[in-house]
Amino acid sequence: MSLARPEAAGPLRRERLRTARLYFVCDAHPRGRDPEPLLRAALGGGVDIVQLREKSLPQREIELAALTFRRLCDTYSALFIVNDDPELARACSADGVHVGQDDTPVEEARGILGPEAIVGHSTHSEGQIGASAGLPVDYISVGPVWETPTKEGRPGVGLELVSHAAENAPHPFFAIGGIDASNAGEVVEAGARRLGVVRAIRDAEAPAAAAESLRAALGSLDEAPGG
Repeated sequence: MSLARPEAAGPLRRERLRTARLYFVCDAHPRGRDPEPLLRAALGGGVDIVQLREKSLPQREIELAALTFRRLCDTYSALFIVNDDPELARACSADGVHVGQDDTPVEEARGILGPEAIVGHSTHSEGQIGASAGLPVDYISVGPVWETPTKEGRPGVGLELVSHAAENAPHPFFAIGGIDASNAGEVVEAGARRLGVVRAIRDAEAPAAAAESLRAALGSLDEAPGG
């Protein structure tokens, strides 16, 4: 299943990450449907990174969905990330993997995927943000900003942690968790320059418009975010 993709070597991936502002986390069959129409709308609306996050389907179904995710991310020059599973990320030629605090250790993920890949890591506290400085990661997520059913049982960390990350994060960070067009402005005011969403795009009646609204909350698309 793995495909050679020399055009997606480390420097290009990291340049795309540097300028990325909107990150969409999506399951293999969003709302039980073919992912292609939703992904096309999301990417056309301004999504820069798509993460395939699937916890329940058989491996073969996830791999088949990954082919669609990879193809569409290539079409729109977006990064394709796989949640938690670096072996799957390697098998489906993803640009990288995102691991949580209780998932595959960051060092192990980096060892499997090598130096060219993107590795992201979830953080939920000031201590975890600080500890990420010593880890071989390219970006972190900070959240959930507000409690969300996609992270059941995990309390919201609030805008205060976003502000802390804006001042202290050692890596580029995406604020995530309960963010949509109605509150994205608050997250940006707290210091976020990159947003991650799930339901705000997946469950929207018009996902392209939802993505555009989130981009608008971030301000000028021509201004590349800082670290």
